[in-house]
Amino acid sequence: MSNLHAVPPASCADLSTAALRAPEPAEVASPCTGVCRIDPCTGWCEGCVRTLDEIAVWRTASSAQRQAILDDLLARQALVRLG
Repeated sequence: MSNLHAVPPASCADLSTAALRAPEPAEVASPCTGVCRIDPCTGWCEGCVRTLDEIAVWRTASSAQRQAILDDLLARQALVRLG
């Protein structure tokens, strides 16, 4: 009778689903600077230049969505520096 609960040989363990999975991408860090004031003229946070909507969605956003927000912030930061 075979033992269905036997540990697979080491060579088979390397082919497990966990071993074949791609590594998780690094989490996209929040741009929050701790200066949390919304500019009434632009609607952007004075610290991180995100909008209230972007701030609100950050916790549940995917890495791709977070990166898209960060990409938008670069242009805003340039505008703030020029302003």
